[in-house]
Amino acid sequence: MLDTLALLLTKTLGRLPLRWAQACGSFLGHLALLFNISMVKVTRRNISYCMAQLTQAEREQLVRASVLETARLALEMPVIWCTDDTVLKGFIKNVQGLEHLEAARAAGKGLVVLAPHLGNWEVLGRYLVNIGPLISMFQPPKLVKFGEFVKAGRSRSGSGLAATDRRGLAQVISHLKSGGITGVLPDQAPKDANSGMLAPFFGRPAFTPTFVCKLVHNLGCGAVFGYAKRVPGGFDIIFNPVPAAFYSEHLDEAVAALNEGVAQSVAQVPEQYQWEYKRFKHNGDKALYDHLQ
Repeated sequence: MLDTLALLLTKTLGRLPLRWAQACGSFLGHLALLFNISMVKVTRRNISYCMAQLTQAEREQLVRASVLETARLALEMPVIWCTDDTVLKGFIKNVQGLEHLEAARAAGKGLVVLAPHLGNWEVLGRYLVNIGPLISMFQPPKLVKFGEFVKAGRSRSGSGLAATDRRGLAQVISHLKSGGITGVLPDQAPKDANSGMLAPFFGRPAFTPTFVCKLVHNLGCGAVFGYAKRVPGGFDIIFNPVPAAFYSEHLDEAVAALNEGVAQSVAQVPEQYQWEYKRFKHNGDKALYDHLQ
């Protein structure tokens, strides 16, 4: 029943014009701020933890902007999943830093696009198909019908999806070896304690995945940061180079550079980062998110 309702709601939202979906998201974001729900509290805690250089008023302004942007993201995603390529192309207003992407592809050994939870990564994923063949890993949600709908939306432009298991990883590796592109979300704490390590993120220790650093090092492929920035009427696609140390043979240096690159992208549009994610829950500061419900 829940699966069917989620699918029906998502399909309904998907029929809205983008600006209407974003307006509905803004309304929900204002409600979240009014009732100071959990996501607002976590956002405030993370921004306070990472942005000590800002005044309290500046931090609170960023909290407010971030909550509104995240709410817009949530309601615009169904629109992106349902939109055909012709309409989606009209949403892309500008592309910046394409030279960084092309430089990373120059060796012809495949390209990893590091896409933090910044702006709208669904837009970025569909745009990348215009650059070259794309395969990304996909872990379906527990709601089966809803998951199939999301999967269809993500592959609408022709991108491939690989399961988050060994078979899927082998598919991604083969794709990269043939010169293809894959997208990776680099800023989530891995569930497996052996799949990550602590590295600075905005000056704070954050449990960070090591997978992508090992992948790039072992295959010799290139990497670039990318995100889709929300702007009036659509999105700007932004590409940033990875720090040189990301290619280091020393894993601790590469992982630290990964977080540095994420932080540099976030600094360009901090209000569009998903600050409500409990990014530091594994860093030893176990009390950081206590009593935020």
